[in-house]
Amino acid sequence: MAPPNLFTEIHSHNSLKEGVSTSRFSLSPKGEISVDGVTLLSDVPNNVKLSAFSSIPHFSDDDDSKPPDYMLKSVLSKSENGAFLGLSVREPQDRILNPIGKLLNRKFMSIFRFKTWWSTMWIGSNGSDLQMETQVILLQVPEFNSYALILPLIEGSFRSAIHPGPAGEVVLCVESGSTKVKGSSFSSCAYFHVGDNPYDLFRDAFAAVRVHLGTFRLLEEKTPPRIIDKFGWCSWDAFYLTVEPVGVWHGVKSFQENGFPPRFLIIDDGWQSINMDHEPPLQDSKDLTGLGSQMLCRLYRFKENEKFAKYQAGAMLKLHSPKFSQEEHDRRFKEMVALAMKKKAIKEEGGDDSGLPEATIIEYLKEEKGVKRGGLKALVNDLKAKFSGLDDVYVWHALCGAWGGVRPGTTHLDNKVCEATIAAGLEKTMYDLAVVMVVKGGIGLVNPSQAGDLYESMHSYLADAGITGVKVDVIHALEYVGEEYGGRVELARAYYDGLSQSLKKNFGGSGFIASMEQCNDFFFLATKQISMGRVGDDFWFEDPNGDPMGVYWLQGVHMIHCSYNSLWQGQFIQPDWDMFQSDHLCAEFHAGSRAICGGPVYVSDKVGHHNFDLLRKLVLPDGTILRCQHYALPTRDCLFENPLFDGKTLLKIWNLNKFSGVVGVFNCQGAGWYPEEHKCKAYPQCYKAMSGSVSSDDVEWEQKASTAEFRGADEFAVYLNKCDNLRLVKPKEQINITLLPSTFEIFTISPVHKLRKGSKFAGIGLENMFNSGGAIEGMECGCIGGLCSVKMKVKGAGKFLAYSSEKPGEVVLNGEKVKYEWTSNGILSFEVPWTGGESSDVLILIH
Repeated sequence: MAPPNLFTEIHSHNSLKEGVSTSRFSLSPKGEISVDGVTLLSDVPNNVKLSAFSSIPHFSDDDDSKPPDYMLKSVLSKSENGAFLGLSVREPQDRILNPIGKLLNRKFMSIFRFKTWWSTMWIGSNGSDLQMETQVILLQVPEFNSYALILPLIEGSFRSAIHPGPAGEVVLCVESGSTKVKGSSFSSCAYFHVGDNPYDLFRDAFAAVRVHLGTFRLLEEKTPPRIIDKFGWCSWDAFYLTVEPVGVWHGVKSFQENGFPPRFLIIDDGWQSINMDHEPPLQDSKDLTGLGSQMLCRLYRFKENEKFAKYQAGAMLKLHSPKFSQEEHDRRFKEMVALAMKKKAIKEEGGDDSGLPEATIIEYLKEEKGVKRGGLKALVNDLKAKFSGLDDVYVWHALCGAWGGVRPGTTHLDNKVCEATIAAGLEKTMYDLAVVMVVKGGIGLVNPSQAGDLYESMHSYLADAGITGVKVDVIHALEYVGEEYGGRVELARAYYDGLSQSLKKNFGGSGFIASMEQCNDFFFLATKQISMGRVGDDFWFEDPNGDPMGVYWLQGVHMIHCSYNSLWQGQFIQPDWDMFQSDHLCAEFHAGSRAICGGPVYVSDKVGHHNFDLLRKLVLPDGTILRCQHYALPTRDCLFENPLFDGKTLLKIWNLNKFSGVVGVFNCQGAGWYPEEHKCKAYPQCYKAMSGSVSSDDVEWEQKASTAEFRGADEFAVYLNKCDNLRLVKPKEQINITLLPSTFEIFTISPVHKLRKGSKFAGIGLENMFNSGGAIEGMECGCIGGLCSVKMKVKGAGKFLAYSSEKPGEVVLNGEKVKYEWTSNGILSFEVPWTGGESSDVLILIH
């Protein structure tokens, strides 16, 4: 990696002069950090300092890290809105816990890590209300109708997080992750930014940090994976670690035959060549049924395991190819788990389990003698040959290779098993079996100087096999093993640089989904190239800790994770709301959120276990989706509320289509973070009907230039999808709604266009799709003389809905007049047929 260059050396002095050397933030002699005279933090210690944005040197790793000119100009022109916080201590330390002031009687929304890998929101009004490992604090500043952000950063070899302190103190934790790497003086370990629009504030603040650090790129600078507009299937919940070619084939086939062709497939954990330290070094493990057993395994070769290696070209294309029964597969899997548990119990009691059967691997393929193995490459080729719509096949792997890294001595790489040490800041996070197992087994860490070789070895083989992307998991285990490698920041730099280079070379620069990554180290260091990542914990179809109500309340918790995390993570990556199961008890609840989340839609159904009626509201016949133009975020009136267990707040999330806005309203009440026990648990007293309201002002129209003008509309047509109700409202007019627990409503909000005096029109979209407005891809309105026309491009098929104050003279669809229905209250509808994926041309003539 090239040494960092001073930002002032990259850009001309003239461009820097555009910046402002002063800041709206100040640190007074009385020890108060204020913005425009309003105190945010009091009792600030003497060792804390505040510096204007333009007074601190800014860096860039390489030419790829230079910010675009438009971004640089914007950041410099707004630099007075930001300030850096620094601190110094007497003796160099590897972990500094330093109070930075008291936060008292001011509402905040924060994002904190509740597990090593996952973060979520938390609200309060006092520094002592904060949770450990807080990554972001959004402060309400009602004194001048604004908001302020506090962002812990990375500086040099150190990263920062915020912790709670006594009596309202906010504590900044600055740590290296290695006792050998110590520091005493920091000038920019945290950043403050102020703004009057919370969504602009997040964008502007992270753009400023992007210019300052030069270690990442924002989402707007990158191309997201092409799966973003498509429907897909992930193998995990169907097979877990017992995934194999026959099941994968029949999984894709099950969707394809019922009119839902998956456009992408994710072969999740279970395809790799892994084993445990006590097993033969060059053979697949046969005992992966125990809870978390794969987390003790290490990668011993880069190629697929024997289950997949045995696949012979054309094996599943033959007339009498192997059948698959999900029920039989599940039965065999349960028997394997029962056997593993029995053996474990015997061993724990000091008994002898040699009389029990050997563990086996579930396989359905039989190799034909004399026929060459084709392996993963042949399977991918056959899948794409049979299922022509399947554009992308991704596979899973852990950041360090496998959960337990790479097994020493089995590859050409220099690696060793490193002890996994949990940072003190994570001690009060939620119990996590994954953490327990990784700590137990350690990580077979490849020397960071060979990180690029590790990824090139894995990815070049996969790319040659036709794999077009990877889902990379267990990302933040890397912070456990920084002791001998310069600490967590330096180790991460080396690994993420190697990963980025491989991503560009092997997967088109964007074929990547990041997972278990929700910590600021990752976002500040890994996202030069990575453009999509998970923004929530896993989809849990039931509570793994046994709460029978978890099948319901966990789903609302998931939505809170995704929507609030997207406020900051969406600045770096396209938010991915994860898969769900279409036949789950709360499947419709999930489907409603996925429809308007702005990312891909994919499910993890068991083979043959689907709700196609539900999927039809999300997926078009060609396997594409009606995707929103932005990513879903909480509405302003939800930012400082608790939609999980305050007993009053409905979660509202907004997004934008090309010609309308959309607001999803979800009753997520009934569970959430319980600080006293450091876990999520049920709040049954809140699992009840809740009421709220929606207006056109809930949509942040200005977040896309193309929709900003809609803020000025005099009237809006609003369609409630679940209620099948269309009505007209004035700006700011509230529509009241009451929702039962784990239910939702989607509001499509379309500006009413004035065609001529007394003639008005608003396009809604396809009423049979959850994201109705996503169907309108083009729209023009105009009048010549006494004839008004509305021209639209409509994607998809079904009943098209619009508001027209006057009865149309004609509706012309793809050049032919069609029948339509119009009622005296202005509701216009007509059928749009499927045209094979091409948009339909609609012409509505009003005389």
